[in-house]
Amino acid sequence: MSQSGRVLVIYPDMYITTIGVFEGNHHLYQQTIIHDEDELNHFDQLNDQVVYRKQAIFEQLDLDGMNTSRFISVCGRGGILRPIRGGTYQVNDAMLYDLKTNAYGEHVSNLGAILAYDIAENLNIQAYIVDPPVVDEMQKIAKYTGIPEIKRASIFHSLNHRHAGRIAAKQIGAAYSSLKLISIHIARGITIASHHSGKIIDVTNGVDGEGPFTIDRSGSVPLKGFLNYISEQYSSVQDFDWNQLQQAGGLKAYLHTEDPAIIRSRLLQGDPHTKEIIESQAYQIAKEIGAMSTVLHGEVDGIVFTGKINENDFVIDAIIPRINWIADVMVFPGKNDLEAMNEGVLEILNNPGEVKIYVAEEAN
Repeated sequence: MSQSGRVLVIYPDMYITTIGVFEGNHHLYQQTIIHDEDELNHFDQLNDQVVYRKQAIFEQLDLDGMNTSRFISVCGRGGILRPIRGGTYQVNDAMLYDLKTNAYGEHVSNLGAILAYDIAENLNIQAYIVDPPVVDEMQKIAKYTGIPEIKRASIFHSLNHRHAGRIAAKQIGAAYSSLKLISIHIARGITIASHHSGKIIDVTNGVDGEGPFTIDRSGSVPLKGFLNYISEQYSSVQDFDWNQLQQAGGLKAYLHTEDPAIIRSRLLQGDPHTKEIIESQAYQIAKEIGAMSTVLHGEVDGIVFTGKINENDFVIDAIIPRINWIADVMVFPGKNDLEAMNEGVLEILNNPGEVKIYVAEEAN
């Protein structure tokens, strides 16, 4: 299929919606729509924001003179669905039902496919998602926990991890499907993955609390200590605010700030406490990278950093000396979600048979 038409990509976040327009691989346009926090808080549920955000998107496109009649497809940020294989999925009724009912969890990312579908329907074109955060290609042995009733789940920044792996493959000069890589996504959340033969076979699940502590997430904590903490501080587990692990832990808990500029300033001033906490975070990330190297039997073609690298360069600088003996280190700054979404759409526009169809549950 010709790529002369344009692809609209939509990436909703808590109080913003980022949109981009691509023609082939050419990134024509990008705009971040900042939503009024008080206005969004008036909506009882995230799904109630769809009409408001959709209107804001059309208004922004119109304001910036983007011709919507040239769009050939729309791609939204993937949401919390049932575990699925990686790739590009057509948005369908089964997917919309699971997202609108929060069947597998409520998250702002759930709005991506819904917005893409509504906009695509208005324009009489097709809507897609690419590599949603629930991509599950983990090898079976990676899912055991020691408690039969609990399995490790695959929830991570799959879109950016896969894209970083493909960029690394181009730099190495080999097919992505032929390489063994370790990728590290550093932003508000931190996830670390092992790539083998084009699949991500193990990953730290930051949503469930695995891995290193982040800007405001606690990361893995000793189980007995955590249970003691809850029993001492709260009358029951139900009284514990789980947001403390996701929004009030990590650097924020230790340094009482989540501003990288403030942290960098303290480091430059030689503050010993800040230095120790950053070294501890770097230590934990490096340790997880080492663990992922064992998943690949020590045969690692490259270690790839991606995400908000520029904001967290002081952490990267502390990590690299601990892990550069494993393999060459590559650093690709930026969250390349828009580019990754567009590439996923282009693949199926050129190879329609590759598009995947979401079903509500695994076939027997």
